[in-house]
Amino acid sequence: MTDSAQIVRVNLGPRSYDIEIDAGNLAAAGRFVADRARADHAVLITDEHVEKPHAVAVAESLAESLSRIDLLVIEPGEPAKSIETAAALWERLLQLGTDRQSLVVAVGGGVVGDLAGFVAATFARGLRFVQVPTTLLAQVDSSVGGKVGINLPDAKNMVGAFLQPLGVLVDTTTLQTLAGREYLAGLGEVVKYGVILDAEFFAYLESHVAELLARGHEALVHVIARCCRLKGDVVQQDEREETGLRAVLNYGHTFAHAFEALAGYGTLLHGEAVAMGMSCASRLAERLGLVDSRFTARQCKLLSALGLPVEPPPLEPDLVLRLMAHDKKVEHGHLRFVLPARMGHCELVEAVNSDELREVLR
Repeated sequence: MTDSAQIVRVNLGPRSYDIEIDAGNLAAAGRFVADRARADHAVLITDEHVEKPHAVAVAESLAESLSRIDLLVIEPGEPAKSIETAAALWERLLQLGTDRQSLVVAVGGGVVGDLAGFVAATFARGLRFVQVPTTLLAQVDSSVGGKVGINLPDAKNMVGAFLQPLGVLVDTTTLQTLAGREYLAGLGEVVKYGVILDAEFFAYLESHVAELLARGHEALVHVIARCCRLKGDVVQQDEREETGLRAVLNYGHTFAHAFEALAGYGTLLHGEAVAMGMSCASRLAERLGLVDSRFTARQCKLLSALGLPVEPPPLEPDLVLRLMAHDKKVEHGHLRFVLPARMGHCELVEAVNSDELREVLR
């Protein structure tokens, strides 16, 4: 590990784990796994975009301590997060003789992590699981917290499970090979953490736009570690989203998931949809008197400076409302929204008037 490495601990009793953030530590994946699990067999799941060089590098490192490595490669993109792909992976695991002593290692972005984690959670009633996220969005958000799942045609992440990983290995050098649009999309989730939990962090982002756009190592290590710490703190208090506290992590997502589904999965990147959704949520909070227009303008200014879209896509509002009705935050027939009350603090608001939503979407 280098001098700049950071370790974030997620304390969940027997399900506790470390997030190791460094540069060049992909080559130490074998050491990372060996420190956390005794195993002879690992199934490494990745996609065609990440297979070379990242997944191959992880496989080579794992081979130093494990006797058998199987590499399974899926098609890239959100459409792969489906029951069909999951079923195909279950069949491959069966053919490979995978058992409860095997490990599943996810190497890739949020789609790979969510899908591989879901397969691990459901095959043989649960396999051990390690996350090696290679996109910014996955490094700051989806690889942490134990949510895994797949999409239904009209509802994102509606079929899933909670499966905490044995550990999360983050190598910031993987971001240097990430396509520009994918990298910027990850910054949408980064901004989210400032808005919902940490006003000082939001101000840090405002003053470090240039470094973030340049993918500077020091800024990235700080940002990734801070996001993981913020999310870890929430997960420690509400691991299975039972008290409502963890719902704040879904700021902007009720809008975003509907935008993604209506646009067609893969048309909008998740972080792009989240940026749009955050802007809509802030405007809704304005209409309800929770924040003023200056709050929304400040949020949108930072998102725009980071190259993210802030206007919702041209979709029929009633179609968006219909998709929102499938959101996981619906309770007793009422749709709940995570809305900002001030920078660094959000609240869960219930029974929002449909006409207010239509106005925001227009």
